[in-house]
Amino acid sequence: MGCTPLFRVVSFAACLLASLVPATHVVAETTDNHRELTLWYRNYDSPAIRNLVLLALDKTPEYGSYELLRSLEVSQGRALLELTKRNNRILDIANVATTADREDSLNPIPVPVDGGLLGFRVCLVMPENLPKFKNISSLEDLKARKISIGQGTHWPDTPILEANGLRVITNPRFEVLFGMLLNQRFDCFARGISEVLFDLEQPRASGLVIEPDLLIAYPLPSYLFAAKHDHDTAHRLQLGIERAINDGSFADYLNQYFGRAMNELNLKRRTIITLKNPYLSDESNGVGRKTLEELSRRIKHLDQ
Repeated sequence: MGCTPLFRVVSFAACLLASLVPATHVVAETTDNHRELTLWYRNYDSPAIRNLVLLALDKTPEYGSYELLRSLEVSQGRALLELTKRNNRILDIANVATTADREDSLNPIPVPVDGGLLGFRVCLVMPENLPKFKNISSLEDLKARKISIGQGTHWPDTPILEANGLRVITNPRFEVLFGMLLNQRFDCFARGISEVLFDLEQPRASGLVIEPDLLIAYPLPSYLFAAKHDHDTAHRLQLGIERAINDGSFADYLNQYFGRAMNELNLKRRTIITLKNPYLSDESNGVGRKTLEELSRRIKHLDQ
């Protein structure tokens, strides 16, 4: 695949995935079967994730026609629980950060949907709290300032942050966390650089700003998942993404949805604070660490 899109770091992410993702070698016989596939509502509402799923499905016509539907509005924990059930009727696909337990209980498509950017976090904050973040340069500084971080109850970020000694305030509902930050229940809502600009465009984030100096980083690949028994959906998604990587359309996708963030968040001038993630499988830990190290190095050498 070509590796010369507009944004060098995002381009690198696509090229790295081409070398790390093993081919499935699974090809379905051409079929006229039609399936309704239901995507978790938060992913469906995200233009980036919804369009990645559509891209993968469009590149695998031999699996049959499809209609992509929006799920009921259930929490991340409930969505993943439903995917473990054979009689699940709520959803077929979810995109979440991976853990060893999730890979064991579900059917992962082991390609980071954002090229590995989810593990790079900036803080959404109240404007009046910006001085609290000045001159922080290390994990120890974060602890000493007693910075509290808001996260979802069932998100893998929560135990990662806690394992690194940080104070975390949680709620099972994503939307509620914005109100908690506005009410100063915590100091920083840590959001992925691939998510935060979309967040700020929503009415619920009115009055919040992005803290300008810090970039919290840890290995955290974000995968699409299907149900453990739903091999057809998992195979179709993986084959479709592999084809997109190989023909260059995955790199185009990364640039379209994440290139703006790479430009607007002024990453080069931010202080990177690297955390450990002890909850990955061996395979995902290898992908996550390599991507984190290389993206961190390239961020520091971005042309401004």
